[in-house]
Amino acid sequence: MTFDTFDEGIALGGIRNKDEIKTLICYLIHCVKESMSKNTVVESIVNDNIANFFETCAAFDDLIKNGNLIESGVLDGEQTYNLSERGIVIANQLETSLSYTVREKTYKCAIKLLAEKKKRRENKTKIYKTDNGYVFNCRMLGGDMDLFEFSLYAPDLEQANRMEKAFFDNPSAVYKTMLGLLTQDKETVGEALEDLYGVL
Repeated sequence: MTFDTFDEGIALGGIRNKDEIKTLICYLIHCVKESMSKNTVVESIVNDNIANFFETCAAFDDLIKNGNLIESGVLDGEQTYNLSERGIVIANQLETSLSYTVREKTYKCAIKLLAEKKKRRENKTKIYKTDNGYVFNCRMLGGDMDLFEFSLYAPDLEQANRMEKAFFDNPSAVYKTMLGLLTQDKETVGEALEDLYGVL
């Protein structure tokens, strides 16, 4: 195997060949079965030091130039891509040339990133300053309607940021807790707390 890429930031067992990086990109998009942006693909591969950042960006651009990746629309302000028929052929034919560890690490990272992006689309937050501190506002969207929305006072920005992180960590548990409390349904509250903290 010829090593023809920069190896800065690559872990042991990572990819140091341009064609293998292109293969991995095609494999990843094919397995996830969703349109993906360049940033998401690159982050998925670079996150575990599987390949060099600049080489992965260049490989992605080459795949677009060669017609292996085609534009599929804009999501969250980013252009997304699908595989062309030629790209699918690459993913199917060359999948076995990549190690299982590399494929598995990249796939898991991509799924996690896509789930996070979906969560951010379906749940909205805002932090704004007042004369007495900060207000944290959160909304959970359900299609074309709001499932719920509420605001909480925070004495400082650090606490407001903690509230935002906790909400995004598990928005469904926050919703179930609020619903259970307001409907006086102890079972629902218990289930939500168990989701958050394990067996009570």
